[in-house]
Amino acid sequence: MSAHRTISPAFCLSLLALTATTTPAAEPLDGRIDISADYRYKAHELEPADDAKALACREAFRLAVVNSPVYREQTASVVDSPLLRDLAYTLANSYVQDRQVVEQTERDHVVSCRVKGRLPADESARVIRTQLTSGPAPAEGLDQNRVLRLLSVKEEGSGTIAIQYQALKRLDWLGTHYQGGLRDSANIMVDFFDDQGLLVHSERYEARRTPTGEDVMSPGAVAVLKVAKPRAAKTYHVWLVK
Repeated sequence: MSAHRTISPAFCLSLLALTATTTPAAEPLDGRIDISADYRYKAHELEPADDAKALACREAFRLAVVNSPVYREQTASVVDSPLLRDLAYTLANSYVQDRQVVEQTERDHVVSCRVKGRLPADESARVIRTQLTSGPAPAEGLDQNRVLRLLSVKEEGSGTIAIQYQALKRLDWLGTHYQGGLRDSANIMVDFFDDQGLLVHSERYEARRTPTGEDVMSPGAVAVLKVAKPRAAKTYHVWLVK
């Protein structure tokens, strides 16, 4: 049994030349900044439509945060691209308020998503300063959903990314994998970006303890997933489906 399954075949998503557009943020209202963005790309014909739409909207919210005045001001002197991307995802996933998907379109495998929301300026600035100076506490992990916690992500010399994770609930792939109960929660997602910060492709990996033979992880069990980094990828982002 394979150790992972990709949301697209071995070759990558092909990005459009014009991947995203944004509109200027409005003046703060009650300490909140209006943000909006549009993100689009061309997905492979075999990629599930729901995965493609969710990815486009997630990237649109990230882009909206990146183009907000508070994010630009607080990160103006930072050149660490992976850190900046993680900051943007943190704000987009946890701090954007009044989130709305304004429009979603799909034509000839070109998927686009337009979003808008509000970002609390003072709170966002504090989050950015905290992460820039100290980063997340190791005990808290890098990301977490109801069944998994990411403990560490590091790149090895061979071009392999080692992802350590912990089970929070019993994961019995042999008994429940094909019943739909674990498909969206017990998977680890890895997004790969090129030197321009554009998405190269995204992959989904099953959170198994071993590639074959061990289909059960008890609560508290720790395992390591090793992922080959594509040549075209300069940076990457590891996250969990919520």
